[in-house]
Amino acid sequence: MWTGYCKHLEQQPSWTDDLPLCHLSGVGSASNRSYSADGKGTESHPPEDNWLKFRSENNCFLYGVFNGYDGNRVTNFVAQRLSAELLLGQLSAEHTEADVRRVLLQAFDVVERSFLESIDDALAEKASLQSQLPEGVPQHQLPPQYQKILERLKTLEKEISGGAMAVVAVLLNNRLYVANVGTNRALLCKSTVDGLQVTQLNVDHTTENEDELFRLSQLGLDAGKIKQVGVICGQESTRRIGDYKVKYGYTDIDLLSAAKSKPIIAEPEIHGAQPLDGVTGFLVLMSEGLYKALEAAHGPGQANQEIAAMIDTEFAKQTSLDAVAQAVVDRVKRIHSDTFASGGERAKFCPRHEDMTLLVRNFGYPLGEMSQAAPSPAPAAGGRVYPVSVPYSSAQSTSKTSVTLSLVMPSQGQLVNGAHSASTLDEATPTLTKLLPLPPLLPPPLWAGGTCQAADQSPTLTLQSTNTHTQSSSSSSDGGLFRSRPAHSLPPGEDGRVEPYVDFAEFYRLWSVDHGEQSVEYVFLWQGRAHCGAGFRGEPRHEQRKSGSQRRALTPLCYEAISVVQQPEAPAHQAGQWQSQDASPASGPDRRCHLPA
Repeated sequence: MWTGYCKHLEQQPSWTDDLPLCHLSGVGSASNRSYSADGKGTESHPPEDNWLKFRSENNCFLYGVFNGYDGNRVTNFVAQRLSAELLLGQLSAEHTEADVRRVLLQAFDVVERSFLESIDDALAEKASLQSQLPEGVPQHQLPPQYQKILERLKTLEKEISGGAMAVVAVLLNNRLYVANVGTNRALLCKSTVDGLQVTQLNVDHTTENEDELFRLSQLGLDAGKIKQVGVICGQESTRRIGDYKVKYGYTDIDLLSAAKSKPIIAEPEIHGAQPLDGVTGFLVLMSEGLYKALEAAHGPGQANQEIAAMIDTEFAKQTSLDAVAQAVVDRVKRIHSDTFASGGERAKFCPRHEDMTLLVRNFGYPLGEMSQAAPSPAPAAGGRVYPVSVPYSSAQSTSKTSVTLSLVMPSQGQLVNGAHSASTLDEATPTLTKLLPLPPLLPPPLWAGGTCQAADQSPTLTLQSTNTHTQSSSSSSDGGLFRSRPAHSLPPGEDGRVEPYVDFAEFYRLWSVDHGEQSVEYVFLWQGRAHCGAGFRGEPRHEQRKSGSQRRALTPLCYEAISVVQQPEAPAHQAGQWQSQDASPASGPDRRCHLPA
């Protein structure tokens, strides 16, 4: 299980538990799977990935995704030690770009040396035990008196073996720095007029990387042979943290024995500073297992764009960043397993996948259908923006900055997916604007001869191969958000009111108890009808209200939340009944409909 903000594979307390989290990011994960012939998946080894997402007191943000192998000791060590090397005052707003690069290089160097030093005692004990074994005798042929030594050697090997790849992002002074060792990736996805621009910020340190092959050739190694073999001690990566075998024993490895110095290093490549002023989009950090699983199913070359498109789609569906990241990981996992089960031509590439980790950091990208909106958002083209009045509740009062919700009113029935706001690093001020859909808990009005149906707003993503952009569009078969209004409506009763068809009294009672309120209800205008607790107001029409010399008409293509004031001393009002603002109350409480001017 993943707990808190960091995947503690050993479920042990850590000093990083007390670090402040970054709530502008979310993480999704899936453990490794190997498939049997019947399609059932089993975990082939304990999970080895790790991640972090922190915010320091000086407004420095740190994110990381770590991909381990041969155990999780290294990823656990790196996640904790790297945080200590970067978040305890080493970085501040006064630091220049050169300072940040220097601190990042130093942090990776300290983490590498510290891990190798941490296993010195185990390495010494291993060497001592091996010296007690008879030379030239295979382990399976050793006499019984050596079994305890063999068991101890196996335990020591688990403690000292393994390594990790890392991709780390630092946000400081609204600038982004990315440092990586190995094969994990960082993507910056920006919203542009042409769609979603996807850029990989780092390079993969693999045996396919020509720069890495050149570096190895300068050490005296055969770069052509390394590229042909493709792996070094079981891994494609040419840079790693840990892995004492290739750090201390490379002279005993045929492929590396001719090297003049350590060929496999932990020195990161640093990319940045990438300015984020005015950027709307999101940052992606992902482990090798995620994009490799997608490449196995779909073929290499487009994994970055596909994953970015999936994230964009989930932003419109989900209401939290963790849900966005997890939904994408689950989707890739399903694609991979379905490809294997299909028995098609790519099934042979999908017998197993490694651990998958995805971290998404938001820069003002609209999240979910009911996302919070920025104060004074820009209206959609040809439309208007009206604030939504949300009643104050003392039970929900917090010290955080309050957020004003808004509805974007499309003109001429035009569908609006939402407007992206400018990027910000201040967690206390969300900057999202989104057209709010009809409330899902309210049933559609069932007047005679017609129904109310919302158009499909699922985005259609188009990847442009030249610019790696995506576009989002929405359409409706009839060109509007709803079907046309019916010609007939429910007739009013003797008291001039429409009979209710649903009783919301219990809902409002429970809501009031939960929020410490006793006098607040909501009214929704739905195709020109006002919904209050239950029932709808008479004939569908445009509602109007005078405000000084102003008159404003509400379009029937939207709904709007309206606070309704109920006198506390008045008798209880029957659910579903409505009394208009200009009517004189015959009985019951005075109910005034307050519309924003």
